Amino acid sequence: MTVTVVPIIEPEPKPGAPLAKMMQERLHRIAEELQDVHLKHMETVEPIFEDLVIYVSYNSKYSVRWRIVNDVPANAEALTAEVCAKLGYIKWKTATINLFHSR
Repeated sequence: MTVTVVPIIEPEPKPGAPLAKMMQERLHRIAEELQDVHLKHMETVEPIFEDLVIYVSYNSKYSVRWRIVNDVPANAEALTAEVCAKLGYIKWKTATINLFHSR
């Protein structure tokens, strides 16, 4: 199974917002670590030629949330949920991708 973790970030952080830049960098590191370390074992889960695509982002309280965005077997979803729960990430429950657009 091919695992891909995609960080969903604000496309253009507001100028002079060093915290926003730091949070985006942190989200990139979280995505890489989740894909390359914590979910590495998923590469051997049957069916081998399937894909597992996960989005990670922040919720309104800046907790890391995750969502599987494609159809995967129930065991793959359960294993992903277990790993994310151990890391303290919460399941993404809203139907929208990004709620942080402000004008």
